[in-house]
Amino acid sequence: IEKKPLYHFYPGSLTFSIATAGCNFRCKHCQNWEVSQAAPDQVLYTTLYPEDIVKMALEYSCDGISYTYTEPTVFYELMYDTANVARERGLYNVMVTNGYINEEPLKNLKIDGMNIDIKGNEQFYREVCSGSLEPVLRTAILSKKIGMHVEITNLIVPTYNDNTEDILNIIHFVRDYLGRDTPLHFTRFFPRYKLLHIPPTPIETLERARDLALEEGLKYVYIGNVPGHQGENTYCPNCGTLLIDRSKFTVIVVNIDTSSGVPRCPNCGEIIDIIM
Repeated sequence: IEKKPLYHFYPGSLTFSIATAGCNFRCKHCQNWEVSQAAPDQVLYTTLYPEDIVKMALEYSCDGISYTYTEPTVFYELMYDTANVARERGLYNVMVTNGYINEEPLKNLKIDGMNIDIKGNEQFYREVCSGSLEPVLRTAILSKKIGMHVEITNLIVPTYNDNTEDILNIIHFVRDYLGRDTPLHFTRFFPRYKLLHIPPTPIETLERARDLALEEGLKYVYIGNVPGHQGENTYCPNCGTLLIDRSKFTVIVVNIDTSSGVPRCPNCGEIIDIIM
């Protein structure tokens, strides 16, 4: 589940990830462009029905199913049907999404957790993604309101969305509209697709973004795509105790007290907003 990334949703659990070809965005920096920007007949695929997907997830001893890699809303019907079957079989459902979905279809989904990309400002969405920011923010707010577990990811692209103002705008949105407990992931860009001329995000840029978010009051802020960085770990927002030690999407140690039925820091007793 850490690969999604979802760090506060059943940490260390196994999830069965599926996707189809295609996307409703045209991001010039897409990290999965070989599939997301392809037509169905241009990729190697397997025909599976919802019951087949759930059966495979159970055979692999997975705890849930993730709709990911491309944009799940382009295969909404498959996701909808699969999620219903998965829930009946006791599996969780999570969605990694750009947030472009209307209210009614979102409410109808049996989705337990979401990682939503907030990619940049309105200009970034228009020029880089062929999309718009407002629907994404609306989806994030609604998802939180209806009780889904929500985490936010911002892929920082050098010279495009790495200025302090843009980073602070995302931080303030998360803090003011989703809550200080909402996990925020700043992830490292690598040259892909149409932005091959842009270098990887400096680690210092990610660290600066994380420091800003913590200074502005967010409790759980992470650095992604930098294996072994301490920014992958979960720390108590009150006393700083290491709660979850991660390395390369793998949970090494979970140090959270659940004896009271509520996740708490074993050192100071702070309630930790995490689903276990």
